[in-house]
Amino acid sequence: MKGLRSSLGWKLLISYLVVLAVGIVTLTLAAESVIPTAFNRHMAGMQMMMGGQMGMTMADDLFTNFRTAFTEALLWAAGLAAASAIIVSIFVARRVVTPVRHMMRASRHIADGHYAERVPETSNDELGQLARSFNQMATALEQTETMRRELIGNVAHELRTPLTNIKGYMEGLIDGVLPPEPQTYQLIYREADRLQRLVSDLQELSRVEAGMIELHLSRVSVATLIEQTAARLRPQFEEKGVSLHLEPPPQLPPVPADEDRIGQVLLNLVGNALQYTPAGGAVTITAVLHNTEIHILVQDSGIGITAEHVPHLFDRFYRVDKSRSRAGGGSGIGLTIARHLVEAHGGQIWAASPGPEQGSTFGFSLPTG
Repeated sequence: MKGLRSSLGWKLLISYLVVLAVGIVTLTLAAESVIPTAFNRHMAGMQMMMGGQMGMTMADDLFTNFRTAFTEALLWAAGLAAASAIIVSIFVARRVVTPVRHMMRASRHIADGHYAERVPETSNDELGQLARSFNQMATALEQTETMRRELIGNVAHELRTPLTNIKGYMEGLIDGVLPPEPQTYQLIYREADRLQRLVSDLQELSRVEAGMIELHLSRVSVATLIEQTAARLRPQFEEKGVSLHLEPPPQLPPVPADEDRIGQVLLNLVGNALQYTPAGGAVTITAVLHNTEIHILVQDSGIGITAEHVPHLFDRFYRVDKSRSRAGGGSGIGLTIARHLVEAHGGQIWAASPGPEQGSTFGFSLPTG
């Protein structure tokens, strides 16, 4: 740190002194080339005014004294300019080096894992903008680290539950507490299936977040897509006693999309609506043309969402009810995958809810061209 301060400070001082030296040399050369001619012209005028009575010796003495006075003045000016350059360089060096020193210290703390470190933003110039950019970078790193820790904790939690259940079932079989019947093995199979689904979701999440998904675009009919999704989930709606309504307007233009991927998005949104809508409720799927986009909306009369949770619904592993297990409330990966898939198509996804017990609306947009 001291080396940086000294190095940068000395560089600024030397740069000022170099500029000063170049100025002095330029001024001296210009003066040396102009002074004799100007002096001779001036002396010639004086001799004419005095009738030629001024001798050569007097003219030489005047020229010598004039040059000496000019040299002394130039030396004094150079000394004062050098002193001013040193003072200004020290002031500027402090103004420049201090923010850089703060950023060096903060960067070292961040490198050591202290992501809450920030630097003061003391100006609006380039250094102030650099400090703001540094703080934005530090904030992004802190958020990334927080998400990484949450990811590890959530994955561990999601894996722990089915593994604990499988271990309990196996211990029961070994100790003879549970009978070795098909029903017991079916329970173990379900827990293993939960593990497999979680691993598949994590693999899908890593691919979409890395931008490694391949889209096979074709002209897709939105109305057909809605009907196919409804047909797949209608038995589950009937089993739970939730009404499913389709309201696609006629003559919607087809959209360039990967039918399987967008079907996955719509299936996830409709499945969530079914999951959080109690028996006797209703889910409505509709699509509207808005300028050059088609908005697909899934509205339900379910449990609703408080305003504080809405902005985070598409974050990975986020669940409104933190106590829900994967079996009851999902792992919080599906909406994150849906967001990335929609954004890969050039669209946006959103959620809205008037409040608890007032239902919610999930929607996404797809460009028509």
